Amino acid sequence: MIRHSLLLFTALLIFSCGKDKEEKVTEETVDTTLKFEDKHYAQKTTLPCTDRCTNVDISIPIAENTPVVADSINKKIFGVLRQIIFFGEKPYDAANYEDLMASFIGSYEELKKKFPQDEMVPWEAKVKGTVDYKTDSIINIKLNHYTFTGGAHGYSGDRSLLFNAKTGRSLAYADIFKDQNAFKAFAEKKFRAKFKIPVGKGINSSGLMFENETFALPQNIFFTKDGLLLYYNAYEIASYAEQQKELLIPYSEADAYLKMK
Repeated sequence: MIRHSLLLFTALLIFSCGKDKEEKVTEETVDTTLKFEDKHYAQKTTLPCTDRCTNVDISIPIAENTPVVADSINKKIFGVLRQIIFFGEKPYDAANYEDLMASFIGSYEELKKKFPQDEMVPWEAKVKGTVDYKTDSIINIKLNHYTFTGGAHGYSGDRSLLFNAKTGRSLAYADIFKDQNAFKAFAEKKFRAKFKIPVGKGINSSGLMFENETFALPQNIFFTKDGLLLYYNAYEIASYAEQQKELLIPYSEADAYLKMK
C-alpha cells in the first residue's frame, strides 16, 4: 500500500513538473508579428528667426518585430523620404533621419550665410506617413509630404508605397496586376468617363498633359477599403493650379485585374 502511494505521488510530481515546464515555455513565446510604431523626428535652424523658422518635421511608421521584413520596409521608406526632402547634390550621403534633417537645414543656412543681404523666406519640409491598408498579402503606406525651398509656392503630394506583407519587398504594378496593359485600358475608359473626355478625342483634349498624348497609370496607386485609388499628383498630368486628379475604382470592378489585395 505504501509502495503504491509512493508511486502515485511520484507520477503526480512528474506530471506537475511537466505541466509547469509547458506553461513556462508558453509564457516565454515571442510575438513575431510585424508591427508598426509611429516615430516623430523634428529639427529647426540654429540661425536667429522669429515666428517662422526653417524646419523639418517627420512623422513616420517604423516597422518592427520581424527583422528581415521590417528592415526591407524601413529602408524603402527612408529612401523615398530622402528623395523628397534632400536638398543638395549628394542625397545618398544622408544615412538616417537625423542626417537627412541636418542636410536640409544645413543647405538653407549655407545659402543664408553666403548671401546675408538677401531676404530668404524660411524653408520647410513636412512628411506624415501612415499605414493606410494592411492585409496578409499587402501593406500600403501613404506618405503625405510638403516641401518649400523658396519660389512662388511649395510642393505637396502623396506617395504610395506598396509592400509584400510576408517578405517586405516593394511591389511594382507588375506584381499586383495580372495584366498591366489590360488594366490600363480599363482604367482609361473609367478616366475618360469621369473627366468627360469623349472616346475618339485625344486624352489631352481637355487640357491635361499626359506625355505623348497617351494615357498612363499614375505613379501612385492606393489600396483603400473602397477600392483602388488612382492618384495623380499636381504636375503629373495637369498644371499646379489644377492640383491632383483622382479616380476610385471599386474592388467589384478591379478584382478581375488583381493578383492580390
